[in-house]
Amino acid sequence: MSDPIRIYPAKPDKVYFFGTCLIDLFYPETGMAGIRLLEREGIEIIFPAGQTCCGQPAYTSGYHDEARAVARTQLNLFANDWPIVVPSGSCGGMMRKHYPDLFRGTLHQSRAEAVANRVWELTDFLLNVCHIHLEDLGEPVEVAMHSSCSARREMGAAEAGPALLRQLENVTLRQHARAEECCGFGGTFAVRHPEISAAMVSDKVDAITRAGAPQFVTTDCGCLMNIAGFAEKQERPLAGQHILSFLWERTRSGETDQS
Repeated sequence: MSDPIRIYPAKPDKVYFFGTCLIDLFYPETGMAGIRLLEREGIEIIFPAGQTCCGQPAYTSGYHDEARAVARTQLNLFANDWPIVVPSGSCGGMMRKHYPDLFRGTLHQSRAEAVANRVWELTDFLLNVCHIHLEDLGEPVEVAMHSSCSARREMGAAEAGPALLRQLENVTLRQHARAEECCGFGGTFAVRHPEISAAMVSDKVDAITRAGAPQFVTTDCGCLMNIAGFAEKQERPLAGQHILSFLWERTRSGETDQS
């Protein structure tokens, strides 16, 4: 069954920010960039201190009881009726698409559905709820865009990143032949099927390089880690960055990363 057309709400005064494990452990600057972009739009950020993993690794590995135990903690964090923004299509997809199934037939079903209905991938939220207008203050640069599978197929947000990049006057977006293909990460997929994963990310790096882009941006830190890590290991001249960090760095005139 296809999803109904999603209705974009009016820009809220407050949002919950779900930070994700990879941002917490490896890319904290990306989380802060997302927060700064939202704050600049006049939105107050509520960051529940008790948040942990969304439960996706256990869920996609078939450990649904364990996934429910982790996800149940998240359900208790978002009591008020504010949007929940997630700087990751992967974690957002888990919460929005899979929480209702994970808790179906349990005492937590209605709460899981209520949480799912308020989850937004952050670039989609910036573009279509905040109606953000970006003023490019950076030097001319060429980039390629990688939208994760979850952002594309579960969150329906694949076009939000490119649309934001096209607002930047000095950024040339290079199209590549494998834009709609998986990078090969897929969480535990890369561990269970390393040969297939390596072939997929090799194809992705080749396509981006052939497009003439010296760097790429992506909406998911897992994809960023996979593509940039492969390129570095192969000594390929391809830099990577999360799109939120990229957008913040190019538009933060006079603003610092300090609270």
